[in-house]
Amino acid sequence: GEPGIGKSTLFLQNGLLIKQLKVLYISGEESEQQIKMRADRLKISNDNFYLLTETDTNIIFKEIKKLKPELVIVDSIQTIQSNLIDSSAGTVSQIRECAASFQRFAKETNTPVFLIGHITKDGAIAGPKILEHMVDTVLQFEGDRHYAYRILRTLKNRFGSTSELGIYEMSGAGMRVVTNPSEILIAQREEVLSGSAIAAALEGMRPLLIEVQALVTPSVYGTPQRTVTGFDLRRLQLLLAVLEKRGGFQFGLKDVFVNIAGGIKIEDPSTDLAVICALLSSYEDNPLPKNICFAGEVGLNGEIRAVNRIEQRIAEAQKLGFEKIIVSKFNKKSFDPKAFSIQVIALSRVDEVYQQLF
Repeated sequence: GEPGIGKSTLFLQNGLLIKQLKVLYISGEESEQQIKMRADRLKISNDNFYLLTETDTNIIFKEIKKLKPELVIVDSIQTIQSNLIDSSAGTVSQIRECAASFQRFAKETNTPVFLIGHITKDGAIAGPKILEHMVDTVLQFEGDRHYAYRILRTLKNRFGSTSELGIYEMSGAGMRVVTNPSEILIAQREEVLSGSAIAAALEGMRPLLIEVQALVTPSVYGTPQRTVTGFDLRRLQLLLAVLEKRGGFQFGLKDVFVNIAGGIKIEDPSTDLAVICALLSSYEDNPLPKNICFAGEVGLNGEIRAVNRIEQRIAEAQKLGFEKIIVSKFNKKSFDPKAFSIQVIALSRVDEVYQQLF
């Protein structure tokens, strides 16, 4: 994860909460006083939790032999150094050697080891791909530091599914698990305004209802702007091209801004339909009904394509009190509309959606 996102807080909190295991927290980044200050803020007491501030692998493994911990947390692998190699901590050879020694220890003694790692400017794990290949599971902690919400994603998992997802809220007393993120992501809607649509998306295994905001304004400069937050820019350009070609809307003369509310990044193609409806709503300056949401991928011919796990999405929309959901006609075989109290409208083309809404 990024600096300051809450990696150390998350692991310190979980280490203190696991009272039945002997936990060793190795910190090469912070002093005992700093960690003590954070632990005081978390207000969790645990007599089975041990702290070692050390960067030399020789000393670390001597202490591990003496203590025999049942869980080891290393914060962070980029600060740990092996004297077998003559390079500074954080270099590729040091990371490879230190990760390999922790891996040997983990496999030989059957002790779980968590390595906290830095990431580069692009968001990749620092120390090319070697660290990702060596470990069994890669968890990426992401979110915007300006928002309170953090997402823990699985990128690789040798023990199970990679579609698991954890959502946390950062507070003064540590990380709080968010059990129903949909309510938070669409909570701040009072009056009905144009350019806002709700998408029934999936993040991993978890259905999420998110608010898509769009703003379409006449272009003042020569080249129209295309600005996105939390959504793929190329995907937006593709959807605008579909609306120009298949719907005859003059987006080529307009500035277009799209924002996924709540500071989360979304990669699920099923948000296409909500993005298109938000764009049309802003273009026409006509608000969408408050009780409707969308789930569908949009193809280049303006057709609405089927999306996976449609039943979960419909159930989530129903749970949050929506009265209608627009889905793809090609999803009809995957669910029974009678099983839901919400009205499911199945359409096959974008122009049908436009007629239905406006």
